[in-house]
Amino acid sequence: MKSNSFWTIPNILSLYRIVIFPFIFYLILTQQEFLFSIFITISLVTDILDGWIARTFKLQTEIGAKLDSWADLGTYILAFLAIYIFKWSDIKPHSMILVLFFVFWLVSYLYVFYKFRGLIGLHTYMFKLTGYFQGGFIVYLFLFGFQPIVFYFALIWGTIACIEEIIIIALLREPKTNVKGLYWVLKNHSKNT
Repeated sequence: MKSNSFWTIPNILSLYRIVIFPFIFYLILTQQEFLFSIFITISLVTDILDGWIARTFKLQTEIGAKLDSWADLGTYILAFLAIYIFKWSDIKPHSMILVLFFVFWLVSYLYVFYKFRGLIGLHTYMFKLTGYFQGGFIVYLFLFGFQPIVFYFALIWGTIACIEEIIIIALLREPKTNVKGLYWVLKNHSKNT
């Protein structure tokens, strides 16, 4: 980690996503799909920006990685709920891959909570790409409609990324943030044995 300051732009963007969570939840509950689509898009864009700014300007912090993980968790919960409330008729015939992704995603979160007593913010390359692909799918879904090929690609990629994270969590002996991926963990693991 490079920076020790809490009030950095990336941390503020992550905090925004956490603070806006109740409002976006309210939009879902009150069936305001158009406003939901605007605010979830803003949250997804800030998710991309916080990581990019942190890496580019060397503003990465332990707390920032954890804030980003909590914000990601909230955004995923909102997205799953909104898909169920607003778009389930489109998704239902293709729901098996969504259920598969959700199971592996949930297992990765439960496993990290069990093993390390909280979120650690692995931020693997595969999961960063998952965020881009699935964020793109969510924006496309709510602004333009359901596109099966985008849906399957985003969820298959995401499922593989979750499996990678589960394996990484199993291999880690202590909490570690900003892990590049399984290849690097195995490479470090073999050096240490």
